[in-house]
Amino acid sequence: MSTEFATQFSHVRPQDTSYVDQGLRDFFLYRDLGIAQATDGKVLAQLVKANHAPEQGTGWHRHEADFHIVIMLKGWARFMYGDKETLVAAGDCVHQAPGIVHYLFDYSEDMEYLEIVSPADFKSLEVEGPCDVPAVTPWKSVEA
Repeated sequence: MSTEFATQFSHVRPQDTSYVDQGLRDFFLYRDLGIAQATDGKVLAQLVKANHAPEQGTGWHRHEADFHIVIMLKGWARFMYGDKETLVAAGDCVHQAPGIVHYLFDYSEDMEYLEIVSPADFKSLEVEGPCDVPAVTPWKSVEA
């Protein structure tokens, strides 16, 4: 009996993929979880972690995506969603509504999150921000 599936089976172990600095932001590291390939580009799932202390952050932007969630695994990050500051800490899940204007401006040294987005090749567009952004929290290792 043959069964056709709309997507492929995927099993990615930690040793199968490594963190790389070739993602959307140069101050983060990204680890591909194989979902974009398994779903033929329908969904992206990746781990994202801090690589450098926050300086400018992401800048104001929005994504052209149908679905986008961030699940904070370690540490914390501070976002602006519109004119509202939001602290996202370990264990929190954020659904970024399609097109929401936001700015990730501060994060801890140990910040790591799971990002799931559809489609996998979503676009990120710089936009004018609705308000000023608070100051970042300096990392302890940077202060020394």
